[in-house]
Amino acid sequence: MAATPHPAAPAPRDLADLPYAHRLDVFTGELERDGDHESVHFDGGTFAGLDGGGTVFLECAFSSVAFEGGRYRRARFDDVWAQRTRWVGGDLAETQWTDCEADAGLLAGVELHGSRLRRVVFHQCKFDSVNLRAAELRDVTFADCLLRDADFSGARLAGVAFPGTTLERVRFDNVTVDRADLSGAAALGIASGLDALRGATISGLQLVELAPALAMVLGLEVKDG
Repeated sequence: MAATPHPAAPAPRDLADLPYAHRLDVFTGELERDGDHESVHFDGGTFAGLDGGGTVFLECAFSSVAFEGGRYRRARFDDVWAQRTRWVGGDLAETQWTDCEADAGLLAGVELHGSRLRRVVFHQCKFDSVNLRAAELRDVTFADCLLRDADFSGARLAGVAFPGTTLERVRFDNVTVDRADLSGAAALGIASGLDALRGATISGLQLVELAPALAMVLGLEVKDG
């Protein structure tokens, strides 16, 4: 049985719900550098060690696809839907993601530094040691996800929310915050960068939980009694 989506996030869609689902053709070719793919369904399979840099994916769907290693620098994903898709150890630096949705996916050891994500929703996805340094995230939602050892250092977070998401050892050093909402997160395990989260929203309970770390950042000495 599928997990109930967090009420603060839109429900994930099925493939048949996509407005372009009737136009999708199953992908049968090869991924190549500077390719152009429109209305294509990548259904299953593994892409290992490929160079797909500069490739454009427009109104495409990915179902149970595995990407192992490879370089996809400056690729562009526009109106892309992905379900149970795995990215392991790939280079996705400086990629652009617009109007995208990912459900039950995995990103492990992935380079996303300098990327631009706009109007993107991640449902029940796992981010493990993902590099998002200097990325720009605008209107991005991490719903019921796990972010472990993710690095947002130097990133710009505008309209970013984490409803139901667990953060473990996440770094926010030198981030720029504009309407970032952490109040719905299931756990706030912040390794560094608390001082850079000025302007972010947290809950009262989270404030209490973060008090020792905040005191350390501010250089406060806490004396009981």
